[in-house]
Amino acid sequence: MNGKHRTAFIAIVGRPNVGKSTLLNSLMGEKIAITSSKPQTTRNRITGILTKGDDQFVFLDTPGMHSPKTKLGDVMVKSVRRTFGESDAVVLVADAAFAPGNIEKGFIEKIKKQEKPALLVLNKTDKVTPERVGEAIKEYSALYDFKSVIPASAINDDGTQIVLDECADFLAESEWFFPEDALTDQPEKQIAAEIVREKILRLLEDEIPHGTAVVIESFEEKKDLIRIGAVIYCEKASHKGIIIGKRGETLKKIGAYAREDMEEFFGTKVFLETWVKVKENWRENDAYVSNFGYTSD
Repeated sequence: MNGKHRTAFIAIVGRPNVGKSTLLNSLMGEKIAITSSKPQTTRNRITGILTKGDDQFVFLDTPGMHSPKTKLGDVMVKSVRRTFGESDAVVLVADAAFAPGNIEKGFIEKIKKQEKPALLVLNKTDKVTPERVGEAIKEYSALYDFKSVIPASAINDDGTQIVLDECADFLAESEWFFPEDALTDQPEKQIAAEIVREKILRLLEDEIPHGTAVVIESFEEKKDLIRIGAVIYCEKASHKGIIIGKRGETLKKIGAYAREDMEEFFGTKVFLETWVKVKENWRENDAYVSNFGYTSD
């Protein structure tokens, strides 16, 4: 350690469901962002803070870039654009199975225009042949001369150490923006809400999970216990019944799985109560979107 601190804000960007949050968790060695097989899992920008020696990496995980169809979608896209503009460097994550599309090309144009230092992570290499990975490298290299192009399988922690090593070149001498032991700047209530939402995404199918929001109405810390009250909002009365499930079984599973993750994250016993309420078409209402904690900041 030379005593000179270095840091950088590094945006992780890409289309929905390419593994950005999985990559963040792998880089951190901790579960900071929720993950699921469904697109648009991440709704707000999530900060992962990794401090190693004199270096502090501030990773900014963003929602997947897409064509918004709701007020919530508008907020998510604005969050991506704002984060991109505020970052010192960019990690573009793409699925190795596919050729560059309009979203990837759009990010590359922004990288060129803003002259951002950038590297490309070709993720999900565990699902394609080495030949396809080689083709993807050629396709992207023809579009832009990235600092590095890194094949990776974030879900298997394969290649992520190389990503971290390459990101070290983005760091500049500066005082840190966060304490040495910080992992994220997310408030505890937001972390708890996201954990509950992840279980909804895991347990329910189709459109219902994307029409849900979770609000933590109470968060009371005691000596050896945290008491949490969570309200799950959905868009239709019929969805409420599905979330609760027959004899309340689905809601019980959501609560049980969420509590397990909360206890692991917070390092203490958690008493979790959950309720389900209906707010019709809340994703189309600016006030509800804001009140439920979704902003482009």
